[in-house]
Amino acid sequence: MTRPLILDPQAVPVLGTDAHLPAVAAARLVPDALRARFAAPPAYRPEIPGDGHLFAGREPAHASVLVPLVAHAAGTTVLLTRRTDHLRDHAGQISFPGGRAEADDADAVATALREAEEEVGLPRAAVDVIGALPHYTTVTGFVVTPVVALVRPGLDLTPDPFEVAEAFEVPLAFLMNPAHHHRHVFETGGQQRRFLSMPWVAAGADGAPRQYFIWGATAAMLRNLYGFLAA
Repeated sequence: MTRPLILDPQAVPVLGTDAHLPAVAAARLVPDALRARFAAPPAYRPEIPGDGHLFAGREPAHASVLVPLVAHAAGTTVLLTRRTDHLRDHAGQISFPGGRAEADDADAVATALREAEEEVGLPRAAVDVIGALPHYTTVTGFVVTPVVALVRPGLDLTPDPFEVAEAFEVPLAFLMNPAHHHRHVFETGGQQRRFLSMPWVAAGADGAPRQYFIWGATAAMLRNLYGFLAA
């Protein structure tokens, strides 16, 4: 079955939020607590295992993303990227550093670390991998392993200008609060696609306020992280 393309997700109406669900307690979002949770994970099944039906003719391929949790003294943040507008796939979208596995990658962790170093200049020595979330299968056929890591703050990142328009950080507490998880339903041709968004407003690279519209697979994996930490 083919899937309807969502060309302008910000124009899709918001049906509501999940404000009735509790936010993850602040005490669970500090580095030691995050390490402990991944060292002894709870019984957990991801709420959103994937996008649903694949686009026709797509063969599954393995990929990894790095979920970089930056351990600031003032609070943990999530490092995200905004892709450049000229890319063929997911132009201008918010994403984790990551990409397709290559033959030389030893495992999913190696893929995530390599991609993060290539995309934003994140040195492996500054990354402490603490675990992974269950696979997420995208509509384009990628079986993605979200590799979760704590990252040393204060790094001077060098984003690849071809792929990454900017790298920015969002407070983990904001993303782990379901009151900020917006639910959308896109309908066309008798088909529906449901997705989450987590819009974040902050100063952009030019210093002017802008909205970072986190949606799709990135928002879904963050929602799965919420479920994992809240379980």
